[in-house]
Amino acid sequence: MQTNTTARISSRWNPWPVSIISFFIVAIVSCVTFVAFCSRHPVDLISANYYEEEIRYQGQIERLQHAQQASQLGSVSYNPITKIITVSLPSDQSEHARSGQVQLYRPSAASRDRQLKLELDPKGLQRIDAASLLPGLWKVRISWAIEDREYFMDEKIVIPSKAS
Repeated sequence: MQTNTTARISSRWNPWPVSIISFFIVAIVSCVTFVAFCSRHPVDLISANYYEEEIRYQGQIERLQHAQQASQLGSVSYNPITKIITVSLPSDQSEHARSGQVQLYRPSAASRDRQLKLELDPKGLQRIDAASLLPGLWKVRISWAIEDREYFMDEKIVIPSKAS
């Protein structure tokens, strides 16, 4: 009788070794698949020379503070009907701005960024055609200088999709 009980116990199949091995195989395959997936998708950093710009960030904060301390603030607006972005600087600054730049920055795709020269009309306005810009979030970054003082303004606009 004892041999029959021993035979029954030893003939029972134990799932634990197979389960543990299967778990590790699934985990390793999942990790390899995830690494392959991540390596095929491009990662756009904020800019190509991100670390150099991080060092100069304190100067950027000062330019932003200069623009905020001005008697009047500049503005950026988007008209979805005419598809025009309007950049406006305060009248006292637009007359004296000797140089400047407008950057249309696309956070989700660095390849779509555009750089324009700041060219204000006598009213202190610059109109930018936005018909060719993709729908979504854009940042309009304006930098200008008056004498030895630099200014910076960063505004967000959302260009609606054509279906809207």
